[in-house]
Amino acid sequence: MTALTALAASAQTNLTAVDGTQVDVQGQRGKVVVLAVGASWLPLSAKQAEYTNSLVKKYSGRDVVFYFVATDSSNAKSKNFADDSTIRKFAFDKKVGVTVLRDFDGAATLRKFRIEQVPSFVIIDKNGVQSGDPFGGISTDPKYDPTVAISRAIDKLL
Repeated sequence: MTALTALAASAQTNLTAVDGTQVDVQGQRGKVVVLAVGASWLPLSAKQAEYTNSLVKKYSGRDVVFYFVATDSSNAKSKNFADDSTIRKFAFDKKVGVTVLRDFDGAATLRKFRIEQVPSFVIIDKNGVQSGDPFGGISTDPKYDPTVAISRAIDKLL
């Protein structure tokens, strides 16, 4: 690991929840953090919400914290623009059962965690470091269930 890579890995990632609170997703020492990274305009993010809720139920009472990170831009001129009320409506309609965070840039989280496609899942270990590559490529195929691989990755960190 180069010095630059080590610096990037140790950098804090603060995101703002739709209720206005700041959350450092890499600063939750002692807990595994799972980020469901999606967007309100993306139809597959609804399926991602289902997978996230399933994982939340499975890991209830354990040292695992889940967040949905909306990569919708806050720039009204962006093609991926969404205001907070749009994000809240998406979360309500899709029954997102976790705290919803905003990536106001629309791509900072994607760059930080090397995410090539949304929706994706990112796992952060108990030391605040990304664990492995993102889990991406959600499918509408009912036989596809990313929660199996994600659960294996979480279990290794607990």
